[in-house]
Amino acid sequence: MQQNSTLKKLSEILNLSISTVSRALKDHPDISDKTKTKVKELAQALDYEPNSYAIQLRTNKSKVIGILLPSVTNFFYDSVIAAIETKARDFGYSVMMMQSGDDLETEMANLKLLKQSRISGLFASLTIDTKNIEPFLKLNDLDIPVIFLDRVPDYEPCNKIRFADREASRIAAEALIQKQKKHVLALFGHPNLSITQKRKDGFIETYQTKSPQTKLDISFPEHLAPSRIATLEAFKKKDKPDAVFCMGDTILIGVMEAIHQLNIKVPEEVAIIGISNGFIPNMYNPKITYVETSGYKLGLQSFDRMLACLLDKTDVKEVLVEPRLVEGKSL
Repeated sequence: MQQNSTLKKLSEILNLSISTVSRALKDHPDISDKTKTKVKELAQALDYEPNSYAIQLRTNKSKVIGILLPSVTNFFYDSVIAAIETKARDFGYSVMMMQSGDDLETEMANLKLLKQSRISGLFASLTIDTKNIEPFLKLNDLDIPVIFLDRVPDYEPCNKIRFADREASRIAAEALIQKQKKHVLALFGHPNLSITQKRKDGFIETYQTKSPQTKLDISFPEHLAPSRIATLEAFKKKDKPDAVFCMGDTILIGVMEAIHQLNIKVPEEVAIIGISNGFIPNMYNPKITYVETSGYKLGLQSFDRMLACLLDKTDVKEVLVEPRLVEGKSL
């Protein structure tokens, strides 16, 4: 058979409409599994390949999905990217990655470049300073779906995939309450981020409800070095914490540097718990107990949402990824 078999030829052989064949090849949910299998088997036998250049000319879009993140070098976002790339490849898409470096001007410049690249869709995690998401939402007007993930806007109806951040902090707080810790140093990220506010609120509300007598020292060190300094200062005081909560991996690394510098024993002298993708807590001895927020799981669910938007125009939706407690030996 000729290698350039067309949709028309497939439809004639199978006695199906061209639109049905096309949707079957794209795994459209309205097409039965039996029909999808039949179409794909014949397409494979005939060496059918979609004319991607023709598709791009017709739709003014490529089979490329953009990813715009604050960073592509940390373990969390690395696992998000891996999940999206894996699923994108399964459905015939490639990805174009850009990072903002947590800089608003760079984010806007990269957004413009992605738009000019005629992407089919965009995944975006916002910078600390992003307040106006109108430039992102304008892509929807061009039939380019935008899925916000992890760092999502709190104030707009839009497609967003995030962790149940209040629940994650609640789980961590309850684990410390169960261990009867009396003085907790709780370290959070940048206060401008909605993810920070949700995790802070979930943590504090749990203590107010279940252990109001516990002393809480709340701080927002944001990064590794300030986290180390905040921990060193807390343990120089006469009234030292008997537990430390870390909102994220970068904070956890800073805390553990301080703990090792002060030769404080974990968990004998201080309990440690964090919210994490899982890689960093397992680097330490003893392993750190953490509430898992899986970047890979977030990436998979984000692509599922993107695929639904690409196949059908759907209503905007917020999807929450549920966390779980992973017990180490640090409590």
